[in-house]
Formats: sequence, structure tokens, C-alpha cells
Amino acid sequence: MKIGIDKIGFYTPHIFVDMEKLAVARNVEPAKFTIGIGQSQMSVAPATQDSVTLAANAALEIINDEDREKIDFVIFGSESGIDHSKSGAVYVHHLLGLNPNARAVELKQACYAATAGIQMAKGHVALNPESKVLVLGTDIARYGLNTSGESTQGAGAVAMIISANPRIMELDNQNVYLTNDIMDFWRPIYSDKAFVDGKFSNEQYILFFNKVWEAYKDKSGLELKDMEAICYHLPYTKMGLKALRTVLDDAPEEVKERLLENYQISTIYNRNVGNIYTGSLYLSLLSLLENKELKDSSRIGMFSYGSGAVGEFFTGILQPNYRQHLNLEGHQQLFNSRQEVSVEEYERIFEETLPADGSDIEFDISRDPATIVLSGSLENKRQYVNKNR
Repeated sequence: MKIGIDKIGFYTPHIFVDMEKLAVARNVEPAKFTIGIGQSQMSVAPATQDSVTLAANAALEIINDEDREKIDFVIFGSESGIDHSKSGAVYVHHLLGLNPNARAVELKQACYAATAGIQMAKGHVALNPESKVLVLGTDIARYGLNTSGESTQGAGAVAMIISANPRIMELDNQNVYLTNDIMDFWRPIYSDKAFVDGKFSNEQYILFFNKVWEAYKDKSGLELKDMEAICYHLPYTKMGLKALRTVLDDAPEEVKERLLENYQISTIYNRNVGNIYTGSLYLSLLSLLENKELKDSSRIGMFSYGSGAVGEFFTGILQPNYRQHLNLEGHQQLFNSRQEVSVEEYERIFEETLPADGSDIEFDISRDPATIVLSGSLENKRQYVNKNR
């Protein structure tokens, strides 16, 4: 039985800051941001958007009434969770009006959690072939204003329906994974901003990729020539390129050219959104699928990395007429409708958050065009609104 990605959706907030202008404001050479790390724009999450609303809006574009009945498992992968106890999946389940006879859980392991969710979803579908699983990778990357990590922030979510007989991509089972307890990136419970050892994290990302790639080759018998493309978790778009280059030396020239060309295509969306943690790998995949017509049955490699650290390499096979089941027009409209904000406005928005002491607050949701928004907090409970209801 084939199991894989039947539908895939994406959402990012309606405002962004230009990276060249942010560089100027920070007294940094703009090329350091646009070329050095490969970022052009950075999505900014207003106070009316959090990991729950981003996930719900991403899912809203792909689910229909049949999905609402057949989805019996919601998996919420995030490192931007909004409650230490209650899962974000429960909120999303309600906001989307899904079948009540369902499981709903939240997974956490830095940027890797959505990949873990997909593997869990595959197991569920294998046991329940008529079921569908909604897997969400949703995050708001925050390092703080005027910090070394500020240029690698971002906000957004990717939603995927995992099912039998998928229409977009069948997921292979020859996965290779690796865990090692390291401190390259972390966010203690008391902090709403992440800490990162940037140089060490880059080194570990590449080391993990090299190890799982070598193990994958041994396990599967496949090589670079068998990959139409390799998509990467992208904290910034140059990171995956650094890893890819480490394995290209012995590849035939035509294979190098193909992988490098397709890599750049896979970064188009990420370059204009920024880092969305758990959703970054799948935004890269979506960028590749929507911006290039690949042959049916092409094999796409995927490298997932979550600091701390867990890495995994796996592949997927594109299904016949897969492009008919994408939402290229909708995603282009999403990008085209975004509004640029000044650096000063971005800084103001960044500091506007829910009160840390649990005080009641009500936000003006009229300025947020999203269907699902956070309207504030009342009696220590976040208040969500689906404008379609």
C-alpha cells in the first residue's frame, strides 16, 4: 500500500520586512543578508497570529468536507507551543471543525517535529487505510531585536494530509535517522526567545547530513544520480547549499548541475518567508514542486534536522499528475498580497505580545486579513476566531 502526502498547504502572515532595509538599519552590509545567508524578505507575525492560527490557516486551504470526516488524527509539530499542557492540535481541530472522533497531539524536537509527525502518521494509516492524518509544521522564529540570529527569523506553517494512495508523493520506508545530545540551539521554558551557538549548529547540521546520507546510501543502494532533487531544512537558504556541496565532488557533472539548479528552486519560498522551524523542510519541498515541472516518478531526497539534535534522511516518489493537486495560484496570491512594513514598524510589532502576567487583552483583528486569528486573552485563555463562522 502506498502512503504519503495527499495534499499540502502553506500559510504565512500578511506582512514582511525587507532584508536589505533591515541590514541598513543594523549597520550591516546588505549582501551579508541577501547573499551571505540567502534571505530577501522575512515574514513578521502580528500579535493576532500564533502557532495555532498559522497552522489552522495553512490547513484551511486544503481540507474539504470529506477530509473533515476522514481525518482522525491531528499532529501538531512546533517549537512555538502556546501551552505547557494542552496541545495546539486540539485548538486546530476545533477551529477547522474536524470529526470529533479523532486523536490530537503536539510533538516537539526543535525543527524535526513535523518529520516525526509524518512517520507517526504513516504508521497510523498503515493500520487504518481509510483514515487521513493532518500533520502540521508551524512556528514563529524569534531571536530578538538586534541579535545575531535576528536575520534568520520568520513565521509560517505547512499543513499536510497523509493518506493511502497519495496524489502528490509516496513516501519511501528506507529512512535513516540519528540522535545526539548537543547544545547548538535551545529555548528554555522561561524564555520566549531562542539561544543559538551559530557556528557549532552549522557544523552539526552538515555533520548530521553527511552521516545520515552515507547510512542511507548503504541501506538503500541509491546514490545522488537517483535523486531528482534534495530538499533541506532551511534555517536560512544558504545552509542547505553548504551541506549539499559536501557530497557533490564525486558526482557526474550533469548530476551536480541538476541538484544545484533544483536546490535553488527549492529555496524560492523560504528566501521570502524566513525560518519557520518545523515547516521549513516542507516549505522547501513545496517551493520545488510548485516552481518547476518535474517528471512523474521522480525521487526527491529530504533532509530533516532539529537542533539538540535529531536528523533524518528519507525520500519520496512523485505521483502521476501531482501538480494538479497543488495550489500554486493560491500561494502566489498569498505572496503577492503581503504588505511590506518598515523596520521601525517591524520592531513595534515584534514587541507587541500577549501580557506575560496573564492580564486580559483584546486585539484589533480587523487589520489581519487571515480567516483564523487570535483576538486576545481572557481569564488566561487565548481567544481564537474563525471569521467564516
